[in-house]
Amino acid sequence: MSAAIFAALQGADVLLVERTEYLGGTSAYSAATTWIPLTHHAATVGAEDSFEKVAGFLDRAVGNRSPRAMREAFLRAGPNVVAELERRTEVRFRPRPFHPDYLYELEGATPCGRALEPEPFQADVLGNTLKLIRPPIPEFTILGGMMVDRDDIPHLMAMGKSLKSAVYSAHIIGKYCLSRLRYGRDARLLMGNALIGRMLAAALRLGVDILTETETVALEATGSVVTGLTLRQDDTTRRVSARGGIVLATGGFARHPKMRREKLPQPVPELSPSAPGHTGALHDLAFELGAYHGEDAAQPCFWAPCSHRRRPDGTMAVFPHFVFDRSKPGIISVGRDGRRFVNEATSYHLFGAAQFAANRDGSHIPAYLIADARALAKYGMGMIRPGGADIRPYLNDGYLTAGATLDELAAKLGIDAEGLKDSLARMNRYAETGVDEDFGRGTTVYDKANGDPAHGPNPTLGKLETAPFYAVRLWPGDIGSATGLVGDENARLLRRDGSVIEGLYACGNDLQSIMGGVYPGPGITVGPAIVFGAIAGRHAAARAGAAPRSQAA
Repeated sequence: MSAAIFAALQGADVLLVERTEYLGGTSAYSAATTWIPLTHHAATVGAEDSFEKVAGFLDRAVGNRSPRAMREAFLRAGPNVVAELERRTEVRFRPRPFHPDYLYELEGATPCGRALEPEPFQADVLGNTLKLIRPPIPEFTILGGMMVDRDDIPHLMAMGKSLKSAVYSAHIIGKYCLSRLRYGRDARLLMGNALIGRMLAAALRLGVDILTETETVALEATGSVVTGLTLRQDDTTRRVSARGGIVLATGGFARHPKMRREKLPQPVPELSPSAPGHTGALHDLAFELGAYHGEDAAQPCFWAPCSHRRRPDGTMAVFPHFVFDRSKPGIISVGRDGRRFVNEATSYHLFGAAQFAANRDGSHIPAYLIADARALAKYGMGMIRPGGADIRPYLNDGYLTAGATLDELAAKLGIDAEGLKDSLARMNRYAETGVDEDFGRGTTVYDKANGDPAHGPNPTLGKLETAPFYAVRLWPGDIGSATGLVGDENARLLRRDGSVIEGLYACGNDLQSIMGGVYPGPGITVGPAIVFGAIAGRHAAARAGAAPRSQAA
């Protein structure tokens, strides 16, 4: 969508093709945090940053896993991309005063200013085209589809205790009910839905043509230059010529049956919380033209620990455990030996990578998230919401396992009881001292940010001592491809000899990650996707000889 918008702003005629029924892919599911440093928003939260500081941070985080030139192209273009989106389209971002980089232990990390989030969007302006936006993951909504964000949750939890919260909650619930009656879904868009909704509004106003449920069956070239593609929708097939170029933005390779088996570590995750559609089919077509995948990423995909639960309609809910439970006091994670294997407050990507690293004997997939009764009631765990929710349905279907004692819980899970008891004893000591002697949990600004600020001496360390004890199983799930097609600073795809495939571009997870399979901060997939989409759209429009629209557009 970024590529389409920026090509249209340059005056190009643009066709956006989506193979599924919805727009937005995994970004629509996500929080859509957007890591783009050095924008005009950074100063509004007092961020002290510079090109040298953030470039050095990425050098230390990523190293030679991606070309420095690609990272610097991203850093130099990013501020202008955000400024132009906000000046000329409906897209709006805002910073948080505290949203730290994940690898906070590295020199050059910052507590705020780099990670932006889309402003909420009241999408009535879209009318019936609202139905084109991929709905959020049901388990992240309430009341059958109402989206909520970090600003809503405290009010909803306090609506019976505070008049201000009651009024706030009544307002957003009332708007949701009206939207359901009018559109069949929530029109107050938040997070990923807000980003896609705003981009859709911009694309439609700029005259972008959109096809959904349409498959690309061929890329066509004249000599070494890509000149068009063949599309199939239902029983209709037609060829489309592309004067400026074709931008691949299909979400990566990770649902390609063959490449998934070849590129992902064993055991290959059976389930993913990402949206369907990124089948890698266009990668196969790009390979025929000489494109190739990068080989230097630290991980082939970005990871998140996930729990699974069968929905009443028979579909499988795959719930990513990002930050809400793993880092809270009174919750730990162990393998089949009953022992901790990772700093639970680390980023979701590093947690998933740690599961694979520890699983040499098959003992850490799944891993087990353990809580005592007090922590479960206060913070929730996975699909179990905080605040003392009724846990009986989760116990009945096996999503949640309970034990009156640690021995009973260990027996039900098939894990080592002595190891589990030792892990809890150690954590209970660390909760008193505030120092995790095993994994250093709660030592960085990022760790502490995801703990409980009202809990001390360490906001992430708490005792597990109130029976019964509970567990949820965690599997690593891929949330996006890091391995992708190799391109240059203009997002043009390259052959192995370094030559450019003229007319063929990639962005998002189709493009080899400039982060090299490392996850240094929140939004490091969405941010580069938007920026390289903009770069590709502008470059393709220039190839087409398009005349830029007026700045008033």
